[in-house]
Amino acid sequence: MSTVTSASKVTSADGTSIGYDKTGSGPPLVLVDGAFCSRTFGPMPDLTPLLATSFTVYAYDRRGRGGSGDTKPYAPEREIEDVEALIDAAGGSAYVYGISSGAVLALRAAAALPGKVTKLAIYEAPMLVDDSRPAPPADYLQQINDMLARGRNGDTVAFFMTKMVGTPAFVPYLIRVMPAWKKLTAASPTLPYDLAILGDSQTGKGIPAELAKAISSIDAPVWCGDGGKSPAWMHHAQDAAAALLSDSRRETLAGQTHQVKPAVIAPALTAFFDEGEN
Repeated sequence: MSTVTSASKVTSADGTSIGYDKTGSGPPLVLVDGAFCSRTFGPMPDLTPLLATSFTVYAYDRRGRGGSGDTKPYAPEREIEDVEALIDAAGGSAYVYGISSGAVLALRAAAALPGKVTKLAIYEAPMLVDDSRPAPPADYLQQINDMLARGRNGDTVAFFMTKMVGTPAFVPYLIRVMPAWKKLTAASPTLPYDLAILGDSQTGKGIPAELAKAISSIDAPVWCGDGGKSPAWMHHAQDAAAALLSDSRRETLAGQTHQVKPAVIAPALTAFFDEGEN
């Protein structure tokens, strides 16, 4: 059974302290969360021990969440530097896995850190590349910033779920009575960070040129995954990303959604990262 061998912090390039847990043994693997999530909330706590049987897993809190600091002003480049600081702490090179908006951050990091990200896996990067679902309101970022400025964190979560993700309108009302709601609202001030990382990828007009250029420049092998029960727009986004990559593996996990089960994705990630290593 794997155990957390250390809970530590690393200092990013701008002086921000990034908290992380190091678990298991084997080649280093950095896990990059999506919106609202952290090393103690979301998919990574259950996924980490499954991967730690084969890898040294670095699960961290993205800036502004959990045990990490938050130095202003924010820019996506700062989060790439956070990933780099973790990779340097791991020895200078590592595998990286990112989910949801964390998948886009992981793509940007792999493009910016050639040679440091040796293999990359992404699951359901949420880019709206066509008209297979309605685009969010053109002023979505302004609406979110306005709600946050007025302390309406719960409304921010609900807006994101219904207008950005396409969740049925009744779902946020159901979640409000669950313990997870407090964690979602506490992390909501970092939502604009995720939207900055996504860039202009929510228009339904393909992957924007700046992001497409970054993805196309990645020289590491990349696994692009999605769930068999996920909506068409999510499948199309992963297809579009894979088509830009020079070395991609495209896989759909049967029966899965955006909330992919750790027991299903862990073997797929392990097989990819172990590919060609023995």
